Amino acid sequence: MVHIPMVGDTSARRGGRKLNIDELTSEDFSAIVKRNPIAILPMGAVEEHGSHLPLGTDSFQCEEVVNRLAKEFGALVLPPIRYGDCRSTRNFPGTISLSFETLQAVVMDVLSELARNGISRVVVLSGHAGSGHMASLKLAAQRVAERHANMKIMVLSDYDIAYDLAGKEFPETDGHAGQIETSRMLAIRPDLVGAERPCGDSRPPRYMIVNDPERCFPSGVMGDSRDASAEKGKRIDDYIFTELSRIMTEDFGAQREKGDTSASDIGKEEESHGH
Repeated sequence: MVHIPMVGDTSARRGGRKLNIDELTSEDFSAIVKRNPIAILPMGAVEEHGSHLPLGTDSFQCEEVVNRLAKEFGALVLPPIRYGDCRSTRNFPGTISLSFETLQAVVMDVLSELARNGISRVVVLSGHAGSGHMASLKLAAQRVAERHANMKIMVLSDYDIAYDLAGKEFPETDGHAGQIETSRMLAIRPDLVGAERPCGDSRPPRYMIVNDPERCFPSGVMGDSRDASAEKGKRIDDYIFTELSRIMTEDFGAQREKGDTSASDIGKEEESHGH
């Protein structure tokens, strides 16, 4: 049997344990659901990330954040879905993309099954932030929310938060496989990061529908990865974790320990140190 956290039980939060739903028994799950837990669905991708980062970069980053959030809130963690809708990188070797409709259907079914099982608070957190991919996730969540009025669903990418730092601590033009993403991977999976530090400053034309977007950024990189570091990656992940914890507390009324630092406070501290 696993320890089943009560609402407000701090042992399941900071420094506590996360609960992987696929490791629970049916009885454990049934008991935990009665405590109205938050469930987190990690979304990733198998996608090109330049010559220096692995195809699973989006998955690794997201799951690192999810593990920290789960320990903070005693949340249930669903098995990750490591495929997404990858349009701008689809023609690069190694990218495995789902269609918009397939992704929407899979996520809609998972969320519907959570609702059927009594889960009413869900975070869909995606490491892949492509516009079509995110639209598919949001539409799936919207359809489920319309059918289950008591269900609260958050849908976002960790890069919705990470890119708050672009134009501040990092170049405003930083993007796919650039300094932010390379730094995060150096912090969590340095064994998978290659020695090259490629750059790319071109992008597909704005508003144009193109069949070969990879021709517009042949390096597979949008940004400059040369100044990436594990230290920067840790600061980025701490910022994402702190800000997401604050949002979850506000949106779900989830309890957290006192004394947590808000993301805005982190920003002020960094400014005071000249970042």
